[in-house]
Amino acid sequence: MKTNQQNSFGRLLPYLLIGVYFGIVFTKSEVISWFRIQEMFRFQSFHMYGIIGSAVVVAMISVQVIKRFKLKDMDGDDIVIPPKEMGSGTRYWLGGTIFGLGWALTGACPGPMFALVGNGVTVMLVTILAALAGTFTYGVLRPKLPH
Repeated sequence: MKTNQQNSFGRLLPYLLIGVYFGIVFTKSEVISWFRIQEMFRFQSFHMYGIIGSAVVVAMISVQVIKRFKLKDMDGDDIVIPPKEMGSGTRYWLGGTIFGLGWALTGACPGPMFALVGNGVTVMLVTILAALAGTFTYGVLRPKLPH
């Protein structure tokens, strides 16, 4: 008989493998390259814009496939994508500005941070800890923030 820990690992294994795959893709496509990110913010190269644009197109197609074929998650539940409430635009430009500043200062957005650590850039652990601290802080302050 399997223990709960073995069952949990078995359920998480596909996600681990997908994460490793994406880490390899990020590395090979140079998404984790600080120089590529710098080129993007200086408008010197289309490379990163092409990758980001491709990701947006793939996400749009994926959402349409999920909706059209009424796909289910691993537990058999319907995948529900709730509509976004636009509300005040302030939260979007302010959040986007903070995200962009963090990206520009560290040279990495959240996904590639882990790929960088996997590639031996251990100083990115500081960035990951800072991102976790920021996420925790937002979680604590969220009820007090205007939404």
